[in-house]
Amino acid sequence: MTDTDATTTDAGGTGTGGSTAPEAATAQPSGRWRSVAAAICFVLAALLTLPAAVAHWGQRTITDTERYIETVGPLVAQPEVQQVLGNKITSIINEQLDIQGLADEAFGPLLEQAPRLQLLIPPLEGAIESFIDGQVRAFLASDLFQDLWIEVNTRAQQTLIRLLEGNEDPGAIQLEGDDVVLDISTLVDAVKQRLVDRGLTIVQNIPIPQTDAQIVLLRAPQLAQARTIYAFANPVATWAIFVIVGLFALAFLLSRRRPRMTVWIGAAAVVNAVVLGIAITVGEQLFVNTLLGTPFGPASRVFYATLLTYLVNGWHTILILGIVLILAGWFAGRNQTGTQVRGWVSGGLERAGARFPAGPVSDAGRFVEGAAFWVRGLVIAIALVLILWVWNFNVTSVLWTTAITALVLAALQVLIGAAHPVDTEAPAEPEAVPV
Repeated sequence: MTDTDATTTDAGGTGTGGSTAPEAATAQPSGRWRSVAAAICFVLAALLTLPAAVAHWGQRTITDTERYIETVGPLVAQPEVQQVLGNKITSIINEQLDIQGLADEAFGPLLEQAPRLQLLIPPLEGAIESFIDGQVRAFLASDLFQDLWIEVNTRAQQTLIRLLEGNEDPGAIQLEGDDVVLDISTLVDAVKQRLVDRGLTIVQNIPIPQTDAQIVLLRAPQLAQARTIYAFANPVATWAIFVIVGLFALAFLLSRRRPRMTVWIGAAAVVNAVVLGIAITVGEQLFVNTLLGTPFGPASRVFYATLLTYLVNGWHTILILGIVLILAGWFAGRNQTGTQVRGWVSGGLERAGARFPAGPVSDAGRFVEGAAFWVRGLVIAIALVLILWVWNFNVTSVLWTTAITALVLAALQVLIGAAHPVDTEAPAEPEAVPV
């Protein structure tokens, strides 16, 4: 290189550097602010995912009467629930039905003349108790009980919401002293009528104290906690999930390395899912321990599992979605193995597409190739909307949507390959003949 060349080069370099230095100085802070903003959005979304999921479950399961009934309706067929209600109703009636007193009243004079008749009273008492227990079990298995169960739970849910809001008007669920209790007097009355209809008329007029027809659900400290959680969660439950998705989307769009951000979003989803799963397990044990020793205790575990069905399904789904996002980010990233796999898959799909002859397919392929970024983004956005809002948010919908999305993206890659068709019918060049 001559001195003139060097001078020219230096001048050009200086000139170029002088013209781009302000742009670079401007672009660098801009890129930093984008990274900071993306990090803030990601951290906020990651921290709020767990409370948003719980609030969404509460709004979907507890505060919505129709969905609550859909959730607790199947409890009527659970043996544990039928056993608890059967034992409670039977004990209420037996405690108020003084068989010994009735026998003394009916056979009083005869007992004085024939004291040995007293020996018949215990078998008679056992037979009546057995009859009552059998009728109670039959009632719990009847369609009438299923209808009453829905009616009682509908009133209970509506009353519970009023109770959480601070309104303590009487209803199916009441505040008795330090206890939140469920009133099952409707079920007891239905059983009494069934017994009367089947000939046991002695139960018709027995009084049932209100306190006997109640099942303790919560203690006062737990009610205070429930009210606090409700007051915080209910106002934000309807839109919290949209905010979380929006923050994750902003973090992705602002990120300068989007595949890496996708992996981080997936990892945040997995961590939140695991924490939520642990919290549900711990909460179940606390709930069971709280009701231990109460009439409702034997059914507490199945009741908890049924009530939290949607939340349990949610953490399973978030876990699977997180794993899918991690794999997608890895596949699209700059890592060595991801790049190799992506190149092998993309190359194979494009070679398959290149076999299509020139025509409509290749024309469509050229369009897709020119707008590949936006087309892929649209496909992924539609998939997320389907998973989060259109279809039921469950593991099955995530897996099916992921599979369909992968097939659509593969088809797009085939179309891109079809934009450059290979002329398979061109005559082969003659082989060189050695001289």
